[in-house]
Amino acid sequence: MTELPEGWRTRRPTLDDVPELLRMAHASDIAAVGEPDFTAEEVRAALTAPHTDPARDCWVALDAAGEIVGWAYPDNPSGGAREFIEVYVWPERGVPALRPLLALILDRVVERGREFGHDPYTVRAGAVPTEQRWISALTDAGFVFRKQHARMTISLKESPVTVPPPAPGVTVRPLRHDDEAELRRFHATVEEAFRDSDHDATEYDTWRQQVAGEASVAWDEWFVGEVDGQWAGVLQSSDSGAEDNGGWVRSLAVLRPYRRRGVGAALLHRAFAAYAAKGRTTAGLGVDLANPTEAARLYRAVGMRPLYEVNIYQRTV
Repeated sequence: MTELPEGWRTRRPTLDDVPELLRMAHASDIAAVGEPDFTAEEVRAALTAPHTDPARDCWVALDAAGEIVGWAYPDNPSGGAREFIEVYVWPERGVPALRPLLALILDRVVERGREFGHDPYTVRAGAVPTEQRWISALTDAGFVFRKQHARMTISLKESPVTVPPPAPGVTVRPLRHDDEAELRRFHATVEEAFRDSDHDATEYDTWRQQVAGEASVAWDEWFVGEVDGQWAGVLQSSDSGAEDNGGWVRSLAVLRPYRRRGVGAALLHRAFAAYAAKGRTTAGLGVDLANPTEAARLYRAVGMRPLYEVNIYQRTV
């Protein structure tokens, strides 16, 4: 059913809705994975991301009492040929809004694909394997399983968090973020390292816009790894988990000639120590389990464990 129940309606979200949207996202997270996995900053970021206009691209569903019970939004900060969509609903009481919101966002995605100049246009969505209603809605809408992601985590409560000696020849230093050439090289390293994966490439100017649009950037948590003095890899952190007292690794990229030489582990240990020094109690990251570099093996080797896994579904429009 793609029609809302009698008395229910939709409207566009605003930043004033952030607290209520966060409560709903937390309820959805707890139902799916047992704990909240969303922050107020991430809600704000979803509504203000590049190429996202809440007045055109996003919806909230309201029940007969006027309370928000669902939220749908797209995510394509690069304007590239691939979109990611999200639909959150309150567990149980928001379920009637699930398919109507999905229908709305898919219609809008067709328009966005045309506006961005892409035909066909790829659309993806994620679902925890236990979210059977959401999976059914996606498959009924033509989505097929593509791959699986994992949310990895590690506790930083043990004190102190130490940085083990790196492999011979490996060193880690902070990024010189006030150096434009370093920033360009940092971005280029991420793009080059992920070229052999399912990475959605982003131009440098778009990437800088994304970084500039964040509420805060902890530059002291961004690192460069070197091997015998040669630039080998980078680690980009995000403040998105700070509200929950956690550190977040947004990107870990090691150039092909320097893989399996301890660069990734050295970068992670340095980041974990930086988070712990600020009193963060956990560190997390997301990993594509289909990544040919087998990054998940590295994350387990440094002590991380899967918090939960997410199926990625895909269709074209």
